Amino acid sequence: MRFSRRFLLPLCFAILVAPVATAVAQQLVPPTAAKRPYPMEMHGHVRVDDYYWMRERENPAVISWLNSENEYTRGMLEPTAELRQTLAGELKARIPQNDDSVPYPKSGYDWFSRITEGAQYRAFYRRLPQPGAKEELVVDANQAAGDSKFCSLPGVNPSPDGKTVAWAVDLVGRRKYTLKFRDMTTGEMLPDQCQNVTGSVVWAEDSKTVFYTRQDPDTLRSNHVFRHRLGTDPASDELVYDETDEEFSVGIDKTRSRKYIVISSDQTLSSECRIINAHHPETDSVVFLAREPDHEYSIDHIGDSFYVRTNWEAKNFRLMKSAEPGLDKSKWEMVVPHSDSQFLESFALFDNWLAISLLENGLTEIRYRTWDAEKFADVKFDEPCYSAGLAVTDETATGKLRYVYSSLRTPDSVFDFDMATGKSTLLKQTKIGGGFDRENYVAERQWATAQDGTKVPVSIVFRKYTPRDGSAPCLLYGYGSYGSSMSADFDPAIVSLLDRGWVYAIAHIRGGQEMGRAWYEDGKLLKKKNTFTDFIDCGKFLVAEKYCSPETLYGNGGSAGGLLIGAVANLAPELFHGLIAEVAFVDVVTTMLDETIPLTTSEYDEWGNPNDATYYRYMLSYSPYDNVQAKDYPHLLVTTGLHDSQVQYWEPAKWVARLRELKTGDGVLLMHTEMEAGHGGASGRLDQYRETALRHAFLIWLADKQAGKTR
Repeated sequence: MRFSRRFLLPLCFAILVAPVATAVAQQLVPPTAAKRPYPMEMHGHVRVDDYYWMRERENPAVISWLNSENEYTRGMLEPTAELRQTLAGELKARIPQNDDSVPYPKSGYDWFSRITEGAQYRAFYRRLPQPGAKEELVVDANQAAGDSKFCSLPGVNPSPDGKTVAWAVDLVGRRKYTLKFRDMTTGEMLPDQCQNVTGSVVWAEDSKTVFYTRQDPDTLRSNHVFRHRLGTDPASDELVYDETDEEFSVGIDKTRSRKYIVISSDQTLSSECRIINAHHPETDSVVFLAREPDHEYSIDHIGDSFYVRTNWEAKNFRLMKSAEPGLDKSKWEMVVPHSDSQFLESFALFDNWLAISLLENGLTEIRYRTWDAEKFADVKFDEPCYSAGLAVTDETATGKLRYVYSSLRTPDSVFDFDMATGKSTLLKQTKIGGGFDRENYVAERQWATAQDGTKVPVSIVFRKYTPRDGSAPCLLYGYGSYGSSMSADFDPAIVSLLDRGWVYAIAHIRGGQEMGRAWYEDGKLLKKKNTFTDFIDCGKFLVAEKYCSPETLYGNGGSAGGLLIGAVANLAPELFHGLIAEVAFVDVVTTMLDETIPLTTSEYDEWGNPNDATYYRYMLSYSPYDNVQAKDYPHLLVTTGLHDSQVQYWEPAKWVARLRELKTGDGVLLMHTEMEAGHGGASGRLDQYRETALRHAFLIWLADKQAGKTR
């Protein structure tokens, strides 16, 4: 997913900055990129890409240009240096610097992570589930990082007997991990190291065999499943499954019953699951149900039955039961029927209980019942907009359901819910420092009317007493792709904006799944433009309702949300004073024509296949890079990562180069490239503070200068 994908002016700009910075700004000259015409012919149409050469990652001229853009951005934002330090300090004060996660029971131990003052990354521990038990360090990501400026170590995965722990680490940012193992009885690292894996690993029940996935080295499509036995040479690992269809990617999981390893092959509109007996990992996989066009499904198992979340004759999905793999769908039994108004997100199986997560009217609902009950009961949430989700542990004999909750004004919280009594127990709520008090903020759920009459939900938060007269600056966030629903969760960084009188809003636009499957289908393929116009109409709603004005409205999106921002910049530049496009997927046509780069072939059902003239012309009509014109644009900050494997750095780079060539007016255009990072930006939390401070300082700077100019 290009997300949770594919991100002279100095003298004019000096009018907006403080006099003390004017001399500095006047010395800065925006970088220019050489034009090298590269004609591309498709469907009788010739496109000339003057900046195609920027994809030459090893070309010194490319690196030099990226560095010069970074230098230019640093120079232009020099007046915000003190503000950036202040913002980073506020964020650091707000987020606990010493923090333990909620323990997770597995393999006879409680597993948890800890971050400490001054550390960039978390360390992972375990302890026996008894009072006073001694904790054991499993792996410290700070040590694993060594001298690397990037480190991704998502978590640890213990064997069923708890004697061995596996984890995967990426020190570059290209999603190429190394799988490592530690013997917890001796504390020694095992010599087994599986290179260039995706990071996913599942243990068989013998605690000696692991299954892992590996990518195509060029496209980074997860296409292979391997089996490794501890103590053997990883070079001799057996290929268990090879996904040959370039539109499908593979993943691995384990059922709640611990009886089966599940290999899933998925693309946008179709799924196929295979199972392997977890007690006999040497056996071949068995297809649960062969892939079919337009049939998406996932499976789990408990007791003697499989449970299938499926969209077969159920657009919003339903839950079915199958006694065994290979059964025709017509022989499945109904468990949770389809609903036109509720989208079935996920389910969790217990020995005596069933829990489900639904989306209705853009909000998550969690429901539960015993297996023999006729109706579900609800976990109650009392805020107008919030984020909630199942976070169940591996235990199935329990009656406790773990879930996570937050809202635009409620910090991240973890609960255990007793399904027998209906009582929630708070296990942990993140303590927010810096004087934060949730009672100082107001959260609302509003509805904007799109140009075709569709009602679009908007989640809004602001500090009490923020004026509602159009003068407040407002940041509008959006995504709208892949069916990914944007929840109204808590973001400690946004508090710095709210406390400075800002309004923050999330546009739940089509392309997500907030309002059901149809919401997604109305924002993809030949209906993709609904995503962009919905965002624009949400912005117009905020202006009409006097949350802000066009002079105080700002937009933000990343990855596929960066595509959104790029399209909006072309379609409605007059509506926004400034925009931030992070790791932006803005060169849609060229990327979707290139089958050699990651995510292209697997996403034809998301964007369309431009080898088809109909999709080619439609993509070309909205692709931000292809629609840059000689006109005034809002102030723009564009970010990317040199090692980004999901949206290649050259997309935002080319876009910025073309904007510099064609745009008019005095809008500032800045680009920042993380030279040691990938799609998610900097990996260390202290570095992330600085990245966040950069973005927010850019916004505050623009808003403050605009206020000074108009008041």
